[in-house]
Amino acid sequence: MSPLFTPLKPVAPTLRTVLGIACFVLFFLGWGIATYGGFVKPLFLASPGDTLTAGVALFREFGFAEDIAVTVWRVFAGFVMAAALAVPLGILMGAFKPVEAFFEAFVSFARYLPASAFIPLLILWAGVGELQKILVIFIGSVFQLVIMVTVIVSGIRSDLVEAAYTLGAKRDGVVLRVLLPAASPQIFEALRLVLGWAWTYVIVAELVGASRGIGHMIIDAQRFLDTGQMIFGIFIIGVIGLITDLLFRALNARLFPWARGR
Repeated sequence: MSPLFTPLKPVAPTLRTVLGIACFVLFFLGWGIATYGGFVKPLFLASPGDTLTAGVALFREFGFAEDIAVTVWRVFAGFVMAAALAVPLGILMGAFKPVEAFFEAFVSFARYLPASAFIPLLILWAGVGELQKILVIFIGSVFQLVIMVTVIVSGIRSDLVEAAYTLGAKRDGVVLRVLLPAASPQIFEALRLVLGWAWTYVIVAELVGASRGIGHMIIDAQRFLDTGQMIFGIFIIGVIGLITDLLFRALNARLFPWARGR
């Protein structure tokens, strides 16, 4: 068996980059073969060239840069609101079992409620403005994040806590100087994952009652059967997501150097 495929063996950074680029190359190659080879009609799937042309037109003629800015603002506003509530609550639930017992059933119930189902109610409560769309992202993210943070904090090794008490630490000191440093890298990873989910919710929110945004552009393009514009909008979401993902990874490594090599 090749040593490259040894379970859990790390991949060298250069090789990781090469493999990642190779995956994209194969993806675009398959896309090109399917469209330029005539296997799929342009009505159903635009070619890479037509998609790029449609994207250039979006920026030049339809102010797509503003749509991107609006969507990014909505995502980060809803995500920050969710994180501001979910992270402290999750830490408390993970650290203190009475708090977990009080909130766990409700949070477990609420996290199964689809955020899209709240859109009609949110339109009644908040109108069709920015708040409604931000709240969709908030509802879709906050309960998932609470559960994830709770599991992370409650999974910290108990011997670390016992050692802290043995050395004279108090309750607050155990939370602030043992649980938080140990859990922070994984909490940051949870935030990275939930941010990806937030992009799903913003597109759903923008399909209803929006005049700007990537989701609004996609639904407009669908009315005119312009698959090039639709695919380009989806592609832009992926690019933004990849950039934020890489930034989260780099920031995680910078902020929590003690977690490297886990």
